Amino acid sequence: MIPELEDCVLDHIAIAVPEIESAKKVYEDLGLVFSEEREVVKEQGVTTAFAHVDKNAHIELLEPYGESGPIHRYLEKKGPGIHHLCFKVKDVAQTCRNLKEKGYILLNELPVSGANNCLVNFLHPKSTGGVLIEVSQPKA
Repeated sequence: MIPELEDCVLDHIAIAVPEIESAKKVYEDLGLVFSEEREVVKEQGVTTAFAHVDKNAHIELLEPYGESGPIHRYLEKKGPGIHHLCFKVKDVAQTCRNLKEKGYILLNELPVSGANNCLVNFLHPKSTGGVLIEVSQPKA
């Protein structure tokens, strides 16, 4: 186990979808309940919806907000599907410094604001075996 991730937990699996309301049906049919709240993260060009899976993990549906953000481009290129895995860590800035020292490629030099009032950063799939990984920390 990577020492700085010893205390990490799976926070969510994010799924890119063209439209949240129709996409959530399959998960609701499985028994998940989505919050009525939708959060727009303009800086990321996305609208989000969350459903708890267990005490830690969620399913996050990502709908494009506008026509120029990363989720819009992802859907145009790859279509709907799993976009990234997110792990909650105690200190996202320190985790990113440690991972960068180990050779991982970060999408942002410093953590940025993300959904659910969190600071986040992403590890580029080129450095993680093809999986986009987000690390996240709730803002104080």
